[in-house]
Amino acid sequence: MLCVDSVIMHAKTLSEENKVIHQYKSNGYNIVLDVNSGSVHVVDDVVYDMIPELENENSMNVIVEKMEDKYTVDEILEAAEEIDYLKKEGRLFAEDSYEQYAGGIKQHETVVKALCLHIAHDCNLACKYCFAEEGEYHGRRALMNLEVGKKAIDFLIKNSGNRHNLEVDFFGGEPLMNFDVVKEIVRYGRSLEKEHNKKFRFTLTTNGVLLNEEIGEFLNAEMSNVVLSLDGRKAVHDRMRPFRNGKGSYDLIVPKFKKFVEARRDKDYFIRGTFTRNNLDFAEDVLHFADAGFDQLSMEPVVAEPGEDYAIRTEDIEAIKMEYDRLALEYIKRHQEGQKFNFFHFMIDLNQGPCVYKRLTGCGAGTEYLAVTPWGDLYPCHQFVGKDDFKMGDVFEGHLDPAVQARFMGLNVYSKPSCSECFARFYCSGGCAANSFNETGTLNQVYETGCELQRKRVECAIMIKAALANE
Repeated sequence: MLCVDSVIMHAKTLSEENKVIHQYKSNGYNIVLDVNSGSVHVVDDVVYDMIPELENENSMNVIVEKMEDKYTVDEILEAAEEIDYLKKEGRLFAEDSYEQYAGGIKQHETVVKALCLHIAHDCNLACKYCFAEEGEYHGRRALMNLEVGKKAIDFLIKNSGNRHNLEVDFFGGEPLMNFDVVKEIVRYGRSLEKEHNKKFRFTLTTNGVLLNEEIGEFLNAEMSNVVLSLDGRKAVHDRMRPFRNGKGSYDLIVPKFKKFVEARRDKDYFIRGTFTRNNLDFAEDVLHFADAGFDQLSMEPVVAEPGEDYAIRTEDIEAIKMEYDRLALEYIKRHQEGQKFNFFHFMIDLNQGPCVYKRLTGCGAGTEYLAVTPWGDLYPCHQFVGKDDFKMGDVFEGHLDPAVQARFMGLNVYSKPSCSECFARFYCSGGCAANSFNETGTLNQVYETGCELQRKRVECAIMIKAALANE
């Protein structure tokens, strides 16, 4: 049994070392996350109640006095011993070992490893929340020609250094409106792999309107991942994703998606939806996907101008959090019953997770990841396309504007004041730079609504891991 004096000595050092603990109750579990080490603990009530007392540097005598109405002295001392053991193991009250490296982590020479090719600045739908303005991206309708596509592949190879694996995402608008060029760009990339010791991972996002057997066979042969845009139940989807004549698209695309996914077999895909203020019960839409036979699912909150009637408001946040809780419980239930599906935001690797670089810097927009317009201009990512201040160059000259790139070089979880004390910072890596800019006008702030929801998703994901730990 740990003596009282020993516990007092350890308690006095905790806050001095700037250690961060996040604890919460969910679905009957007492969950403690040590932010700096990433260790997650499911604990009993006495340990759960004691941890904040130790964080507040209360002496053991004070802790016993405060807790002895609920627990025996032996229970309190045993809990203290467990906490002390985890602290010595570096799994509780761990030191932050990342901050000292954060400032210079992107200051070395970076390589480009991924491109988002805007193969079509045009679309055959008129989605009401589309940030791309039905594919126009604050500019003009256009389709990328093969020359630009080849130059983009050449640019990526030239600027990727010794990196072997490269990614190219075909994006829009609607990429299948320019399917012949997609095929030729893929063929061109494959032809260069052996010569340059590269391996391309191609992906594509589609609304499914033009999907047919020929296109499906090509996508299943060449695309490492395909994202299928579907917002949920028929009424929800048709309200937000109609054709330009106002007619809904659900009845046309869902049979196509089902046939495509069945033929895809074990290759990666995602059904990707967007929920708005019109369907705050979005768990029903996720479960609708699962009931329709899809098992790789994602549902994202809309990002919209505050004046839009479908925009998420501050007063909606608590309802959305409760909906994530509801979805998490149904997720567990279905997994236990053998009706498994994956939900993107619940897929957290607690055993290893992303590398330190990824944890601190995020997606790599503006440094490792770039977007290419149909005419070859380069931007930090697809959400910056059309914003002149963020144009970085073009695939013909092949040079990146160092001033724009520098704005992204310094981004990490320690450069954003709101991230420094957030328990989820190593899971979201500082959040989306574009959302931050659109919300605050700067890259070093955060989109607070997105942060609130991300924190809730992380809590749900960890609780699910606890519930399914013995499955």
